[in-house]
Amino acid sequence: MMADTTMMMLMIVALIPIVGIFLAIIPYLVKKSEVFAVTVPESSAQDPYIKKLKLRYLLIVFGLTVLLTLLSLVFLLAKSELGVIVSMGIGTLLLCGGSYALMLYFRKKVKAYKDSMGWVAQHQERTAVVMGMAVPRPISLAWNLLYLPIIAVTAAIGYLGYGLMPEQIPMQLGLNGEVSTIVDKNTYVILIPVVIQFFLALCFASSHWIITRSKRLSDPGAPAVSSLAYGMFAHAQSLYIVAGGLLLAAAFVTMPLTFMGVMSLMQTAILIIIAAFVLIIGALVVSVVYGQGGARVFKRMQESNILLADEDQHWKLGVFYFNRDDSNWFLPARFGIGWTVNFARPFVWIFSFALVVVTIAFIIVIITMT
Repeated sequence: MMADTTMMMLMIVALIPIVGIFLAIIPYLVKKSEVFAVTVPESSAQDPYIKKLKLRYLLIVFGLTVLLTLLSLVFLLAKSELGVIVSMGIGTLLLCGGSYALMLYFRKKVKAYKDSMGWVAQHQERTAVVMGMAVPRPISLAWNLLYLPIIAVTAAIGYLGYGLMPEQIPMQLGLNGEVSTIVDKNTYVILIPVVIQFFLALCFASSHWIITRSKRLSDPGAPAVSSLAYGMFAHAQSLYIVAGGLLLAAAFVTMPLTFMGVMSLMQTAILIIIAAFVLIIGALVVSVVYGQGGARVFKRMQESNILLADEDQHWKLGVFYFNRDDSNWFLPARFGIGWTVNFARPFVWIFSFALVVVTIAFIIVIITMT
């Protein structure tokens, strides 16, 4: 039990360096023509000043990551459960908030440098659809139907094993390995992992759907190559989301086994955390290999010193896209890996509100069941 507890605490602490390293290298994962959410010529990637700003950002975020990781390790060595949880939670928030504030700081510097260099797009060029070219696409949404047999197996195990469950069922575990919450045996218990799996399926399937509905990135200076790169990126991300979501959902199959006493609550918790870690590491690997929007697929592409398009005016605070002239609901994010929304489209607000309502309903249902 002590070894299991230590392992779980180590995995929780490891979240800080993983998140920190990912945030630190973001400027090197996005397109060369976008530096701290500012559009610049691709050739500026070799500009000494731009390179210095990127390096400064990396070193500051990396340094903060090291400090926060060391602080978490101190609590780990002191065997302070509360200290580990608080340091991980606050540390992750500090990294996310600090890196964003730092991005805004360097964004201001890049914008000033862009003005001083006279980098202005004379014409707002658009890219036509490249016909006759086989471009990779996200995998089919039908793959999300694989959640159904996983959910069915979980429900069947709970139903068939209900008679073997004790009258008092452990439900929550502290990092010290001791059970902190026990509930009376009832029929709702077997539905808890099923509800969790349904919620996970909805979240991952929604993310997959967003990829299929997203605006496709394409560079006016190299439409064919950039379309191919984005297609490979979207295909890889959709494959990762489906595989990762199914893995995480499958980990919750062990919950009814825990209720029956076949597995300990600690073992189940560790399996779920391992599945989550595989998901996080997978996201990091895909990001490094492909870059945002496929920016790293063809790293040896010729770098243009001309701005063919500039949409800085549509990106508020670097990450919030608002463009009434763009009919797309979703599009690739500008700073970071993944997708964002066009806040100028009414459907986006309805969709976002629906997700919030579903999430709140999920939390209420889980609390009620336990």
